[in-house]
Amino acid sequence: MRFFVRALSLISLVLAVLAGLVDAIQTVAASQLVLTPLIDMWNLNSPDTLAFVKSLFSQYAPAQVWDDGVVRVLEQPASAVFLVFSLLFYLAAYRRHRPAGRFAA
Repeated sequence: MRFFVRALSLISLVLAVLAGLVDAIQTVAASQLVLTPLIDMWNLNSPDTLAFVKSLFSQYAPAQVWDDGVVRVLEQPASAVFLVFSLLFYLAAYRRHRPAGRFAA
């Protein structure tokens, strides 16, 4: 299970770097800061899955969850959201090393 969560952390980190790279290229091209929200990136790449997730939330959760919670997260820059996911997955998979015993070599 820990391997799977670490893999999700790595995938999230790669997606964060790619999103940051896209934003950096657009920033240089526009000569001003450009930060692409996750919802715009998701809608551009796969609008069907975004509509599917929205329908799932509307079907199984109150409308306030989608409007107040999920949309606020999706409006943040994609690179920042993926970095936070990467950190959370890393912390979930982190295993603290136990110190050796008193007489351990």
